Amino acid sequence: MDRRRLLAAGAAGTAAIAFSAARAQGRYPTRSVTIYGALPAAGVMDQHLRALGERVQKTLGQPIVIEAKPGAGATLAPQLIQSAPPDGHLLAAMTVNSLRYPYYQKTPYDPLRDFTYIIGLSNFTFGIVVTADSPYRTIEDLIAAGKANPGKLSSGSTGQGGTGHLILLDIEKATGARFTQVPFKGGPDGIQALLGKHIDFVTDGAQWGPMVEDGRLRLLALATEQRVARFKDAPTLRERGIDAVGWSPYGLVGPRGMNPEVVRTLHDAFKSAMEDPAIDTLLEKFIQVRWYKNAADYRAWAEKYFVDIKPTLVRAGLVQG
Repeated sequence: MDRRRLLAAGAAGTAAIAFSAARAQGRYPTRSVTIYGALPAAGVMDQHLRALGERVQKTLGQPIVIEAKPGAGATLAPQLIQSAPPDGHLLAAMTVNSLRYPYYQKTPYDPLRDFTYIIGLSNFTFGIVVTADSPYRTIEDLIAAGKANPGKLSSGSTGQGGTGHLILLDIEKATGARFTQVPFKGGPDGIQALLGKHIDFVTDGAQWGPMVEDGRLRLLALATEQRVARFKDAPTLRERGIDAVGWSPYGLVGPRGMNPEVVRTLHDAFKSAMEDPAIDTLLEKFIQVRWYKNAADYRAWAEKYFVDIKPTLVRAGLVQG
């Protein structure tokens, strides 16, 4: 064997020894990492997680497996991991609903005690959307119909007490209109029900964006603080005197008690993936932006939001004061 081959063999042997040593020391990750998505497959969150996972697995050297686990008002996914070993191999995407639902009902989890916060990822943009052939051409048309025929028109959302439902309650409170809320496991189900004329409109995150652009749906109003350049003709609800802004961020969590080094490894890998311009392009498709928060800031935000949201839920009539 010549010198070059000896050196190559030696280098390969050294690398193999180092790899075995890392495994022996429990270096993370040692196998595939599974992430439960809180919303249905093919939706915005699912597409976002899969795009991030493709990049993160190149960094971590292990497969990132995304499994959609919708249900329980988008709180099922975190519930399913709370009793898992805190070794970083089973994680979940957590929506803001997990911080609201303990006020509505007894939950099998404490959102601040039972999870390790890893990284904030993105925030949904909410709007009111009808089919392109709907008789309601403006938000004023829809509100007038909701006042003339209380409860007759139905709105799809991602669950009782979710962001879409809260927006609907704000609209009703400000205008006197009354609508019937129809909960779905996630946005894709609501959109399909709308296209099939089973409901009259949706109050949901902007996975409807491409369908508004291709002419299948019509955007009546946005639940944002300012108009969105991509849909510059669509007014905000605030412009129409309705103080309703949808706030629905999500991020990555694990079971409580995770090793800080594992958290740091995950955070760094996902932060790097988030900075890929292709990820921004995907988010722009659905009028979303990065909602980056490191582990400490994400937990601090959750702790503050958990306290601050209660008065809003009381005013909405969903929780007793």
